[in-house]
Amino acid sequence: MSTSKLTTRLFHAAEVALLLGAVTAAAMLSTAEDWQPIGLVLLLLSLALIGQRLSATIGSGQLTAAHVALTLAMVLLGPSPAVAFGIAAMILTSATRRLPVTLWLNNLATFAVFPLVGGLMARALVGNVHDPHNPATKGITFALVVFGVGVVTICLNFLMVAIDVMIDEERSLRRQFRDAFLPVLPGHLATGILASILAVAYTNLGLEVLFGAVLVLLIFQYLTSALLRSEDRADQLEARSIQLASLQFGALAALMDALALRDRTTAQHAANVARHAKRLAAEIGLDEEEQDLVHTAALLHDIGKFTLPDRILHSELLSDEDWSLVRRHPQDGATLVGKLDGYGSVADAILYHHEQVDGGGYPAGLIGKEIPLASRIVAICSTYDTLTARDSYRTSMTPQDAMAELRRVAGRQLDAELVEAFVKMLERDGPARLAQDQEADFGVELDFEQRVRKLALPSRR
Repeated sequence: MSTSKLTTRLFHAAEVALLLGAVTAAAMLSTAEDWQPIGLVLLLLSLALIGQRLSATIGSGQLTAAHVALTLAMVLLGPSPAVAFGIAAMILTSATRRLPVTLWLNNLATFAVFPLVGGLMARALVGNVHDPHNPATKGITFALVVFGVGVVTICLNFLMVAIDVMIDEERSLRRQFRDAFLPVLPGHLATGILASILAVAYTNLGLEVLFGAVLVLLIFQYLTSALLRSEDRADQLEARSIQLASLQFGALAALMDALALRDRTTAQHAANVARHAKRLAAEIGLDEEEQDLVHTAALLHDIGKFTLPDRILHSELLSDEDWSLVRRHPQDGATLVGKLDGYGSVADAILYHHEQVDGGGYPAGLIGKEIPLASRIVAICSTYDTLTARDSYRTSMTPQDAMAELRRVAGRQLDAELVEAFVKMLERDGPARLAQDQEADFGVELDFEQRVRKLALPSRR
């Protein structure tokens, strides 16, 4: 037998001994007075069972109204009823959740030991709370005792469960304290304060007030549990949506990466055009959503070239047949991008980015304002980057010559107003910014994770 198995068995044997010892001690300490008044006994037993059933999971820990019931039982009734209520709550929980035998044992041992300890602690500090001549049940001192009993037993509860997890799952106490205890500690402290308030209310105002408060507590516990379950389902749906969006957009990003491997200028060109296009969109007063549309369309405007054979991608002289294939890339790109939910406008911008304002472009021969604004912006920025790119198939132009060329074809191929806005923007920003824009990084411009999250979780308007 290995040491680990021996340790586990010894620990479970110790849990059995603790359970039997706590139950025996509770039975020996039990008196008829502990189970009076019967209304209080039934109320706290119901709160323990229902509260445990409605426990709310936060991270790796749980918040439950059952601990309020057990704290009140320790203080108002004594150790024997508290142990009985704790065991009853754990039998219900373990059975309904179909827990394995080892978790049954840990639950029963834990919820027998800490109510016994808390009950003895409360009995030693305040005595019989039903004695009308007992001064310890009035005022702030009594409330502090109840709070102290609640905190001590919460810590003991955590320690017994954490030791079991440490032995069975080899998770350190420090890690459990950080991941399971600290996140719910504020809730536990609030539970202790609530138990203190209820205990003082009972000793000063009677059972009727306690009954009303417990009813409100159970309603609140139910609503909290329902809210957390709803949030869990929302988190699961969000995770699935992000995963699906990652697969969808990841396929497009992979195509761009593959295209970049075949033609090393593609990714740099896309990044440069995207940066220019977003700045031009901002320059003419488009809002952030419209700027993002233009930026995305510019990044993906040449994705349709993935379908072109290498002989066309790297050729400087194309036949008429080759040109007919090249002229299909806006349609192929729009088809690919259009498959993403919410990317219809981006697909349209890609489809028409080779249209010309005089109607001489392709694929539809649109004229002037018939061409989507995003397409007209991408066309200008793509032309400028092609003219100035150092890796272009032709001798690169200086920025000044390229701006002059844009102005020359403005009104025929390109939107004249947008060309003027673009040229003024470049002239205003100067040579340093021009050089920076020509060294844009495709990965940075793509910002994959952010785009996936936007695709999965579109803004609600």
